[in-house]
Amino acid sequence: MNILIADDERDIRNLLKINFEKNGFSVYVASNGLEAFNIIEKEEIDLIVLDVMMPVLDGFNFLHKIRDKNILIPVIFLTARDNEIDKILGLRLGADDFLSKPFSIEELIARAESLLRRTYNYSKPQNSNSNIIKYYDLTLDKETCCVFKKGKEIELGAKEYKLLLYFMQSCEKVFTKKQLYKAIWYDDLYYDDNTIMVHISRLRNKIETNPKSPQYLKTIRGIGYKLHYLGDA
Repeated sequence: MNILIADDERDIRNLLKINFEKNGFSVYVASNGLEAFNIIEKEEIDLIVLDVMMPVLDGFNFLHKIRDKNILIPVIFLTARDNEIDKILGLRLGADDFLSKPFSIEELIARAESLLRRTYNYSKPQNSNSNIIKYYDLTLDKETCCVFKKGKEIELGAKEYKLLLYFMQSCEKVFTKKQLYKAIWYDDLYYDDNTIMVHISRLRNKIETNPKSPQYLKTIRGIGYKLHYLGDA
């Protein structure tokens, strides 16, 4: 797994880099949000440890920038301010966890490992073939654009396939209809609720045992949808 550490304090960057590398991670470092943004545009990053207060581009604006571009890398915020408002703002912008300075290195690494397990346990392959994504009984092959349920191939339309791929790359994360439209139809200015609902319905009809009581594709009322396995309906 590749970790990006963005913090304007060199000692903290070096300390975190050494300890994460001892635990088997590959580590990239940045001293501000702009450097961090340039790194994630070039490298495949699995998790970001992000300081709030940084020059050039601070943590909040960096997070807003990547989430606005639908970059869904999990983020742990580090902050010297134990302020509830900061935490609420960070979480609303899309942060996944928060840790106040001073913090335990062991706790940070444990939180990072836990977040990586939650995020990638099923969406990351369990073997060397990076084109295969598995989530419970669903298997998606990115190279052949084929989808299988319990080993049986499911025929999907192009948009249905792209929707499922988008969900499987971020299992259990909630997406609004506007985010889905932007990601699949590549339109920043306009989106259509009915288009999303029709394609979600078609996808459910193909991957669910009982589309009226879905096991996989869950509706989050008033917000959107997420891929979250509920067990047998």
